[in-house]
Amino acid sequence: MTTYTTAQAEAIGCLDEPLQIIACAGSGKTQVISQRIAAILAKPDVEPRNIIAFTFTEKAAAELKDRILSIVERELGDVTGLAEMYVGTMHGYCLDLLQRLVPEKFKFSVLTDITAQLFVDRYSAKSGLTSCPTTAKQGVLRRYLNSKLYLQVLSVLREDKIDLDSVPAGVLESFEKYLTLLRENSRFDFTEIIRTAVGYLDGDPNEDDDFVRVQDHIRNDVRYVVVDEYQDVNPLQERLIRALVRYGANLCVVGDDDQTIYQWRGSQVSNIVTFARRYGLVRQVTLDDNFRSSKGVVELGRSVAERIPAGERLKKAMVAAGHQTWERGDLLALTFGDPEQEAAWIVDRIEQLRGVPFRDRPRSEPRGLSWSDCAVLFRSVASDSEPVVAELRRRGIPFLVKGLNRLFESPEIQAVVGIFRFVVSEIDAGLLKALWDGAALIPAGADWAKALNVLETGRDFAAHKRHSVYNIQRLYLDFLEALGMREDTVRGDSSRGELVFYQLGKFSQVISDYEQIYFTTEPKAKYEGFAKWLEHQAPGYYADADGDVGYATPDAVTIATVHQSKGLQWPAVFLPALRRNRFPSRVMGGVTLRHVIPDDAIDDPARYRGTVEDETRLLYVAVTRSQKYLYATFAPVADNQQQRARSEFFDHIAAQQWVSTTPAPIRADRLTPHPAQDTPHVTLSFSELKYLFECSYQFKLRFLYGFNAPIHEALGYGKGLHDALSEIHKRALEGDIVTKASAAALIDRHLNAPFAYAALREQLRNAGIKAIERYFDTHGKEIANTEFSEQRIQVHVAPGITVDGRIDLIRRLDTGEVAIVDFKSSERAQAEEVTRDQLHVYAVGYQELTGKSADLIEVLNLDEKGKTTRESVNNPLLIAVRDKIRDAGEALRTNKLPRLPTWDGHACGSCDLVALCRERPAR
Repeated sequence: MTTYTTAQAEAIGCLDEPLQIIACAGSGKTQVISQRIAAILAKPDVEPRNIIAFTFTEKAAAELKDRILSIVERELGDVTGLAEMYVGTMHGYCLDLLQRLVPEKFKFSVLTDITAQLFVDRYSAKSGLTSCPTTAKQGVLRRYLNSKLYLQVLSVLREDKIDLDSVPAGVLESFEKYLTLLRENSRFDFTEIIRTAVGYLDGDPNEDDDFVRVQDHIRNDVRYVVVDEYQDVNPLQERLIRALVRYGANLCVVGDDDQTIYQWRGSQVSNIVTFARRYGLVRQVTLDDNFRSSKGVVELGRSVAERIPAGERLKKAMVAAGHQTWERGDLLALTFGDPEQEAAWIVDRIEQLRGVPFRDRPRSEPRGLSWSDCAVLFRSVASDSEPVVAELRRRGIPFLVKGLNRLFESPEIQAVVGIFRFVVSEIDAGLLKALWDGAALIPAGADWAKALNVLETGRDFAAHKRHSVYNIQRLYLDFLEALGMREDTVRGDSSRGELVFYQLGKFSQVISDYEQIYFTTEPKAKYEGFAKWLEHQAPGYYADADGDVGYATPDAVTIATVHQSKGLQWPAVFLPALRRNRFPSRVMGGVTLRHVIPDDAIDDPARYRGTVEDETRLLYVAVTRSQKYLYATFAPVADNQQQRARSEFFDHIAAQQWVSTTPAPIRADRLTPHPAQDTPHVTLSFSELKYLFECSYQFKLRFLYGFNAPIHEALGYGKGLHDALSEIHKRALEGDIVTKASAAALIDRHLNAPFAYAALREQLRNAGIKAIERYFDTHGKEIANTEFSEQRIQVHVAPGITVDGRIDLIRRLDTGEVAIVDFKSSERAQAEEVTRDQLHVYAVGYQELTGKSADLIEVLNLDEKGKTTRESVNNPLLIAVRDKIRDAGEALRTNKLPRLPTWDGHACGSCDLVALCRERPAR
């Protein structure tokens, strides 16, 4: 049983008053939120669907969900319907709301920050980018150069409190062009997801049935709303929160004003500071015990927070309450002659820390620190990390850079970029070979001529083949296959193979991002554009992106920005480059937000530029990432007049009594280095679970390394059919029985095949209409028997492992039996035994949702002459499937994801990534 402090217990016990939990760094807030939600679930009149819990990231959501489920299992036993409790991001919630309740939005796909920038660059005129006026000399914004700024403008206009009368008419015209382009392409960006949902929540219910359906859901189902990281909420997200509690739902917000670090994305520290005044009768509880860090780190962190003016922060005083001990020399502030000396010392210290005994938990056995226990945090990785990266590389120490901006500087990825420079004749075969030799990437015994021939064939743009043949991802994978590039053929030790594949997988994601937007471009122009983009734009695109692609990371030193470190912790943290004008950073020149949207149109415009107080909060986050060792360093940049002086932050750290200013030796005793084996909080979708069942190494390639399959031209057809059927059955649940005459209208509303050429798109439309008409002919009489459509289910099988997804259809047969139905099309074909396992997972999920057992599982093939199967639920198989998921999760947790022992005709034959695993059998 977990023991709670008085403050934690008060927060957990406050269930029906508006509650603000002020949570200092390392104060155990996730456990408190989890226990409070479990207490809400224990109330006899509460169902899981009455609860919404928002987190800032999907990773935080997975951890919170797992803790809640573990507590519920331990304290409450079986609770049905937990799948209907929402735990996740605001974007995820709003997308789910729209794609459950608003049929017109089912087919909309989501642009990431990266693909949104590619989108406005590709359609630079139609998106309004190149007609958007600016007060800067250039007159209007420019393609590539200002696209990231333009996206910020578009977000601010939708997310913030804006006086539209003060915004230039040309800016508003560009804004409308962008919104029109989104709608025409059936796209959402992250901001538009929330804005659209808020429109339905706030809108006039007389407008149409969708408004009524959305608002009735909120009125009838939502009773408790929890918002974590409340300090990062922007005005649009605040509107969402207000809409969700408008009918009397209880609101609990959790956050720390001292960790408000996303002002440049629109968050406003006054939002959390004034919460109690704005909502009224709020109980405030402060969690000020830090269980993460030593007393030295905590006292240093508190001194940093106290630099923020009292009127701009909530009253609190963080105190050390954990098991980490402070020893003189754990915290250092050191000065060096130049960044190269600084980097050499940092890497020396990383080597010295390896093997030092460290206790992760109060009574755990000590382990030897390893590479992954060290993090080097920069205010700007792009500007300042090169000396550290070069030194780590020189010594052969494994490292990974969060985000992809430095990916393009590694020799391995420069060699990969060379593939595409060769394809467009920028470099010759000799230079390409030199790049691959220099990166030590060519496996022993590889047939370089065979690999080169793949590229020669790929760049034959005069061959008059369909555009889809010139698939960038396919060319990439074919080249790696021809070269025999596999994890165990990478030159060097085994850890290098893992790191190289981590990089190659990230690059596969880069290709996927580009092709999401440019897939249908004329082939020669597509490749030339891709090569130029890799050279000139891509590093900037990914500068702020978090490039973590999977559930596990190699045992390697982490290099990250302070922003990317939020929510993480390490035994040892290095804070280099503490120079004036770098950290705190100075307002940069060039064209900025104020050149497009005047200051007088925005409430508190200074937060978008950054203030010293904002930078101080960022330093507080950086310091409190450390559990025990913290090293702040300064080195002047000789040829940069602006960066020769010490930062005021460095001087503040050096002045604290817990910090030493001369190096101290590391303790001499050593243990075998052993990276931390924390339980990853893994939430698998059913499609991901399918890959794990079919072949665990394919899962590793896709989800740990991030390799993407080539885009198929018909992608979207199967989803369009599913969405049409979903609308049919959801309307049936409301008593509205759709007829066969609606087939064409349903397909036109739901089919979105963005990668299909015109003739194929028409073929898909016709095929879709026929499939829906066949469905009415065969199953029309059964539509009224619908029990659930696209029903969310969840299976919690072990600590840290949850399977989450949707069942296509649950219906009651005339026999009185309940059938779980999975719709299949040729696009989703898979082995029968994998389908059987998948459907038994659904049966387990149905059991946890309703407390009842389904009788039948049914695979309904939507293709003409497709095979439809129906069989009884196999109870022994239900138990076996739980065990199978548990075993799969354990394999994932321990990174034991081997290849299949021999070639499997179905699993290997249908795998897009098989070439990265093994040779194909001779034909």
